[in-house]
Amino acid sequence: MMRTIEILLVIIIMTGAFVIASFFAVLPSPRQVSPTNLERLALTTLQALDGDYDLSETIFKPSNDSSWTDLQVALSASLPPNMVYNLTVYEVQPGNTQLYQETNSISNAQSLGVSTGSSSYLVASSNVTFSFTPEKIGERGGGGTLYILNCSDSNGWWITGYTAQKLAEDLYELLSPYFQSTIVVQNTTQFGDILNGTEISASPYENVSNAVIINTFGEAVPVPSGYYAGIGSQDSYAKYCYILGQRVKEYNWTFASIVGYPLYYVSNTGRFPSSQNTWGIYGMQLVGAAGLNSFLQGLDNQTYVYNNNWITADLAGSVYLSSEAIYSCNYYGIYPSYYQTASRALPSSIASTYHLSIPTYIFNPSGGYLAGAVFKQATSGAFLALGLTRTPDIRLTALGLLAYY
Repeated sequence: MMRTIEILLVIIIMTGAFVIASFFAVLPSPRQVSPTNLERLALTTLQALDGDYDLSETIFKPSNDSSWTDLQVALSASLPPNMVYNLTVYEVQPGNTQLYQETNSISNAQSLGVSTGSSSYLVASSNVTFSFTPEKIGERGGGGTLYILNCSDSNGWWITGYTAQKLAEDLYELLSPYFQSTIVVQNTTQFGDILNGTEISASPYENVSNAVIINTFGEAVPVPSGYYAGIGSQDSYAKYCYILGQRVKEYNWTFASIVGYPLYYVSNTGRFPSSQNTWGIYGMQLVGAAGLNSFLQGLDNQTYVYNNNWITADLAGSVYLSSEAIYSCNYYGIYPSYYQTASRALPSSIASTYHLSIPTYIFNPSGGYLAGAVFKQATSGAFLALGLTRTPDIRLTALGLLAYY
């Protein structure tokens, strides 16, 4: 019984303390505890009023039209009853001294309240239509053909999470509107035809010269039959990469490597069915660093010398999009991540070694290395290289090509 009395006494004391504290405490107003975000309320109200384009239709009508009364009724009904508002419509007049000219205004009070907020909402007249018609590469000159390697008899590497065929499909959707002709290369035989200067489609716009070739296989590149001299010889596969560089120069191609160390493997599942890259991916043969070195020799028309020296660098921290790439992001509406990691960045010194200029920086240079750029050979041919880590982002390839052209 004594314990019960103690508990009751504690309750009485705590309740009394709470009542006395509440009596003397100055509590904030509900508005201070949970203030209304006026800017957000204004914008969402305008968006709601234009849900069926009623707002867009009304504001282009004369100020004495009955639709304005209906708009004010709808506006009042959309806002809390104690809310003071003013809706002002401005006409955008580009080219004039006065950019915004007021056309009409409605309000439920002569002046706004103490706490105010505003939001703007841009609409176009109902008789205005917008269209998107990109200028196609090649319309004003030669070329204009985009070849996307989709070889079913090859395997890729360093494209974690994707297959080359899926990347080819996405690249086609992203880039085909910008080229006169986009052709998906379905096997190494077709790729061999292109290397020999032979067209592979019935498209009247196909042009082997001045074309763009995107290798979707990451660090591997498809190798057609007849372009390797022996089995198990890295030197013979490096010579294939040398020939590939020569073809890029001869036909004035832009060859794009979308991720990783370019030309580190060659792949042909029919020719190398039991060979794998030590990581369980069959149909592949190791070329090593000699693949890229040989390609650059061929691109510069130098004498072939087997060189297996590793030239790329694993950059610490992140690399960031260049100002040119950021501009292209906004221009084309393509938005990859602003920063990336690069473990296969090319040294900028290759520009002097192989007579290359760098017309397009996809990423800012970092310590003498380039994680993404387009290298243009002095006389003809270009090479887009993205030395990023593992997972390819084809939006970066698209940005680099569109900025270059």
